[in-house]
Amino acid sequence: MNSGMKITFCGGARSVTGANYHLEYKGVEMLVDCGLNQGTKYAEDLNYEPFGYDPSKIKYVFITHSHIDHIGRLPRLYRLGFRGVVYASSATRDLIAVALPDNMKHINREAEESGREPLFEEDDLNGFLSLVQSVEYDEAFNLDENLKVTFHDAGHILGSTIVEINFDGADERQKLFFTGDLGNPPTPLLKITEEVKEADYIVIESAYGDRIHEPPEERKEKLARVMKETIGRGGVLMIPSFALERTQDLLFELHEMKKMGEVPDIPVFVDSPLAIRMTEVYKRHMRVKNDHTSEFNKTITDLIQKDGDIFDFPGLKLTSAVEESKAINDIPAPKIIIAGSGMSQGGRILHHELRYLSDPKNTILFVGYQVDGSLGRRIQRGEKQVRIFGQTVDVRCHVETITGYSAHADQADLLAWVKQAARGGRLKEVFVVQGEENAAKTLANLIRDRLSIPARAPKPGEQFEV
Repeated sequence: MNSGMKITFCGGARSVTGANYHLEYKGVEMLVDCGLNQGTKYAEDLNYEPFGYDPSKIKYVFITHSHIDHIGRLPRLYRLGFRGVVYASSATRDLIAVALPDNMKHINREAEESGREPLFEEDDLNGFLSLVQSVEYDEAFNLDENLKVTFHDAGHILGSTIVEINFDGADERQKLFFTGDLGNPPTPLLKITEEVKEADYIVIESAYGDRIHEPPEERKEKLARVMKETIGRGGVLMIPSFALERTQDLLFELHEMKKMGEVPDIPVFVDSPLAIRMTEVYKRHMRVKNDHTSEFNKTITDLIQKDGDIFDFPGLKLTSAVEESKAINDIPAPKIIIAGSGMSQGGRILHHELRYLSDPKNTILFVGYQVDGSLGRRIQRGEKQVRIFGQTVDVRCHVETITGYSAHADQADLLAWVKQAARGGRLKEVFVVQGEENAAKTLANLIRDRLSIPARAPKPGEQFEV
């Protein structure tokens, strides 16, 4: 007998980006995430499609984390009538206040280039931000007598959460979990992903549902090798990096390598105003939290006490202004440039790729997921020519990938997390989302075959009652 909770997979079904899940329970309409579709022109067009529900009827929104593919359409939701309550962790609240204004500049520029109206404007952004309330990990809050929500630490990026919705079923209380994106433990900065138990239903990500990461201990060794080889050639190391988490992980690793004398003193540029502002949010949360409540792991909290700023080291230059970014070209190689965007779909990394991809002394190093159709994925898979700013660019540089720095759990970790959540024997079904179609289907098949738990990869727009 069904409990009456309806889930509609409005976004993120058989797609890595565009997470958007609509819930309806006893007349109350809710959302988990409302993100941008990214990676291709087709994906961008989807962002203008109508929502599969009336935004004005949404009472609650739960944000799993502050990546744009999970939050990017929330101001548009406000533009079209949403006036409910938004719940997010305190770190997520602070990060979206930085991420969304930056995103608005990009989407307004894209809208102007394509002759469209902007997805949202400043009034929509400010109106949406005024609705956000912060909650702490593991502190349940009641929406009414039938609905209780708890945020658990997902270990993916700062502030990331697993959303638990506890509701009255037909015969007993039910636990429905939305993983958002799960972390890739052990991470340099964060605590490991929190385990949950006695789940009745799970909606789980699958970005790496068909792949296994290289062992964590190898990622730092590979980073050091790639740097030394590039430096030895007298080249430029380009690292397209997401402004959030990946850049901070890299800065910490470089801080440690420099401290140990493992890397020569060459210039390292963080050429991303957004990444610089995001790093400041990290620093604020490192200052205001104590060891017990910190989002960071004990190794990091101990190092902060000892070293102070774990993101700074000799040779590091933060280039916010456009003039500073252009001046990087005047600095002779070898040098390291960390710049957004992480999938080379925009941002300052494109200017460096235009300049440096064609030189075999140089290296481009991918440390994050490259969605299908993105420029980063095309370079990563070996295309020898790409188009950047209307110019044809030969790719002659070395192309390297380190999956160990991914902030996403791999196939083995995803299966292990589901297995733990299934303890108690209550797990009735798993819905696999936020992965390309093959990855989602592969993980769903493994959950069925290895764990003997019903699982499926929903199609876009499919609805289920749980």
